[in-house]
Order: sequence, then structure tokens, then C-alpha cells
Amino acid sequence: MKIAVFGAAGRIGSRIITEALNRGHDVTAVVRKPETYTVIHEHLKVAKGDIFESQSIEGAVFDHDAVVSAYSPTGGAAPSTLFEVVLPLTAGLKQAGVKRLVVVGGAGSLEVAPGVQVVDTPSFPAEFKAVALAHRDALKEWQKIDDIDWTFASPSAIIEPGERTAKFRTGTTQLLTDEQGNSKISMEDFAIAILNEIENPQFIKQQFTVGY
Repeated sequence: MKIAVFGAAGRIGSRIITEALNRGHDVTAVVRKPETYTVIHEHLKVAKGDIFESQSIEGAVFDHDAVVSAYSPTGGAAPSTLFEVVLPLTAGLKQAGVKRLVVVGGAGSLEVAPGVQVVDTPSFPAEFKAVALAHRDALKEWQKIDDIDWTFASPSAIIEPGERTAKFRTGTTQLLTDEQGNSKISMEDFAIAILNEIENPQFIKQQFTVGY
């Protein structure tokens, strides 16, 4: 498949690209400054693109089978950009004729009990709350989109660099925890789940989550 990835230089985006290349896909890393992107692979090309401009998105993803948005608000960007990107990204994909999109979301919108989301629990870390709420708002915006086959991929409560085990569970809107009550996933295994969903869609127009 031909897969374009926004947020290609980020910790999760870079692992998604590695996983896709290892599976033999043709991958496009979409970045604002191609001259600073240093990954080289025979099945990887680099395209200049701005995820907030629909025409730029159209040019970067034209003739691709799927797009992954691993965008995160770094470099001083406001958390609100997580949901502000929905409209230009949708418009750009439609202009390019690309139907399939997987969005890397957050864990805050997952439920820990009926009607109780992770971000609303008393123990949720204050320093992550603004981003978690913005991810939740983004999910609400994606849920209004009917003409793109989007999927909102939420990690476990803790996602960090680690092993590629390929041994994990998937769920929908409930936070996954292990027998000790921990909610974790490695970035490497999360990337596997993203590529699995692209290759074999199970959660069209839905949220799904990954955990041990």
C-alpha cells in the first residue's frame, strides 16, 4: 500500500513509518521541513506538507491508499490544534480522493467506568489535562465526519518507547488494564496496531485502543 504519515518525525510517527516500511509498504513522510528529515529507505519518500492547509495536504497525499495523522502539538503549539486540524485534514483528503485515515489520539477519552472518562478522574495528571481534553474534543469532531473512513486510535494510559512484542489486546472505548491494574503499551506495539488497522480495518468511524 501507499501510506502517508503526518507527524513523521515524532516518537510515535517515526515508529509507524518503521513498521510500515518493514511490512513492505511504500511510505511518504509528510513534514514541514523536508531538509531536516534524515531517514533514508528505498520505499520511503519525503514530501513537504502542512497539516493545517488543505491544498498542501492534497498535494502530499494524492494517489495514496491511506493516511496516518500522528500530529501532536509540539514546539509551543496550542493543544487546541489537535481539533483545529480536523477540518483542513478532512478537506485535504477529500480533495485528494483518499478515503482512509487513522488518527493517533489520546487515552483521556477512554472510559474507566460507565460514563467516566480517564481525563475526568481525580488522579489524572494536571500537566497532561489540556492535551487530553483537546484529544477528546478532536474525537467529537471526527465523529461528525461521514465522508472519510477515519479511525481514532487511543493508546493505553502509559505509552513509551519499548519492545516490539506483537502481544497486546485491542478494545474500543474502555481503558485496557492488566491484572495489576496497569494500563501500558509500547510505542512499537502501538505502531503494529496502527498498521494492522490499515491493512485489515476493524474500526471504521470508531475509536479503538491498544494495551497489554
